[in-house]
Amino acid sequence: MDDQTKLTMQSQDLSDLKFAQLQALFPQVFTEAKDEDGNTIRAINTELLEQEINTKVLDGKKERYEFTWPDKRQAIRMANTPTNAALRPCREESVDFDTTENLYIEGDNLEVLKLLRETYLNKVKMIYIDPPYNTGKDFVYRDNFTESVGSFLEKDGQYDELGNRLVTNLESNGRFHTDWLNMMYPRLKIARDLLTDDGVIFISVDDGEIENLKKICHEIFGSTNHIATFVWKNKYGPGAFTRGIASLHEYILCYGKVFPDRIDTELSEEEQIKYKLKDSKYPTRGGFITQPLATLSKDDRPNLVYPLVHEGVEIWPNKQWIWSKDRLSRAYENDEIVIKEKHGKYSVRFKQYLRDENGKMRSGTPLSLITSVFNQDGTKEITNLIGRGVFDFPKPVDLVKKFLSLIINGNEDCDFTILDFFSGSSTTAHAVMQLNAEDGGKRKFIMVQLPEETPENSPARSAGFETISDIGKERIRRAGRKIKEESPITTTDLDVGFRVLKLASSNMKDVFYTPDETLQTDLSFDGLVNNIKEDRSDEDLLFQVMLELGIPLSSKIEKRDGVFYVEGTYLIACFQAVDNEQIKEIAQKEPYYVVFRDSSFANDSDSINFGQIFATYSPHTKRRVL
Repeated sequence: MDDQTKLTMQSQDLSDLKFAQLQALFPQVFTEAKDEDGNTIRAINTELLEQEINTKVLDGKKERYEFTWPDKRQAIRMANTPTNAALRPCREESVDFDTTENLYIEGDNLEVLKLLRETYLNKVKMIYIDPPYNTGKDFVYRDNFTESVGSFLEKDGQYDELGNRLVTNLESNGRFHTDWLNMMYPRLKIARDLLTDDGVIFISVDDGEIENLKKICHEIFGSTNHIATFVWKNKYGPGAFTRGIASLHEYILCYGKVFPDRIDTELSEEEQIKYKLKDSKYPTRGGFITQPLATLSKDDRPNLVYPLVHEGVEIWPNKQWIWSKDRLSRAYENDEIVIKEKHGKYSVRFKQYLRDENGKMRSGTPLSLITSVFNQDGTKEITNLIGRGVFDFPKPVDLVKKFLSLIINGNEDCDFTILDFFSGSSTTAHAVMQLNAEDGGKRKFIMVQLPEETPENSPARSAGFETISDIGKERIRRAGRKIKEESPITTTDLDVGFRVLKLASSNMKDVFYTPDETLQTDLSFDGLVNNIKEDRSDEDLLFQVMLELGIPLSSKIEKRDGVFYVEGTYLIACFQAVDNEQIKEIAQKEPYYVVFRDSSFANDSDSINFGQIFATYSPHTKRRVL
């Protein structure tokens, strides 16, 4: 039987977790030491650790190859520290709140990523981000290393609601690259945790920071997991105001959680046209092209050196064939080999069909050079949906669709989650919905965007958009409607909704987290009983509970008679007063999790009965109290 457990209502401290994991592996190397202030702290005996792992452990004074900058250690700590922030649902700004599996989260993306880490650990197949390019004009997050999440600074347009400052990163401030790296490092570190084992991340960047971005990605993802650096020709040609050499490209860095065994893409229409040759023997396989069967470039393989007998003549490769003898023999018997003779020399090629025996179209090899979609396309798309000038330089839908369509390790899965935590105008969400409409996929999106204010007197403000997130949400609404209108038959079940959640401070009062530090004279009786902020709803509490229990934020929720049912009876939560009969009724549904408030029970006797009732009717239910 699982005893009832008090919820912490905050994310996990990864530093403590990693310490515990290392201590479990090497308990003998851990000791205690004194810090500069004379306080006892945990420490590691590096000599013992070196003996255990038979590897040199370097201290901070040793020279080694590394990439560093001011505050890097702080940036690493930022990725590991917990947060007690909450995500509050906003039904009035959502679309199809009760049925959609898509999420739009408004708030500082570092805090949001920390909140998502446990629930979405190893569950995101693809991440695409287009972060600020650090041009000296873009805003960057200057994360607050000293204030706790519960400490708020007065909002004056320069701070987000969690005390993180937005700054224009001018070169004159002396921290041009430092601030940008400190902003990116902890976010990418958490992003890696979210990726599935075959997951990939794509990061748009320009010349200004590509070298630095590549170095920190090598460190976080591993240099061996660098899949590609895509060069995107993003403009048709030089603009009217170009001086000197025109820059016509940007980059998209691509890394995997691990390096994939193979990565393919769908053939474009231009590539499909190349399969012109016809074969009456296999009409369902479409046209074909021929490819050479011999190779000079591969390593020597003696088993690939043998004669092909054709019309009594032995044909030998100059170096070796690319196929084994058995495979080539089968292809020859099936008339899949094309042999031509000229002046006594033989050309041996094999037929490469457009489709396989089951009619499935073959895939192609992705190219690192992208020349088929341009910035102007992205501008045209948002202009048609929202209006002219409301958002500068949005990425084109087809650019993101290219990455969404990649086939990793032969898996053409169209049911996965994609995350964009610099979502801007929500191009990524638009691309997900558009591609799902085209191929019937079930891809889901999570968009994260800071509610950065639009400039005064800007086209965006004039159109009624006070923040960037307002633009992103409205784009998804309009794009979803447009996609459904254009394909009403094929998009019947298409999910074009999204559940809006907004980052806020914890739903719990300070006394919940620091009961030992709160003076008795500071507490009223009500303060002892009600540890939840007065302006928070039961649904607010539910979403913070879901995060702590690792339940996806897109889960189906029903509310009946004041009781929440999440994914049927996976979680049953009640934050109102209950009696023994109601507890018994809930227990008989045998939920996996059940959550009540302390104040749900009239007295200690009812609290004890709660445990006894569940021990009788549903002993395996995990019981939680807040």
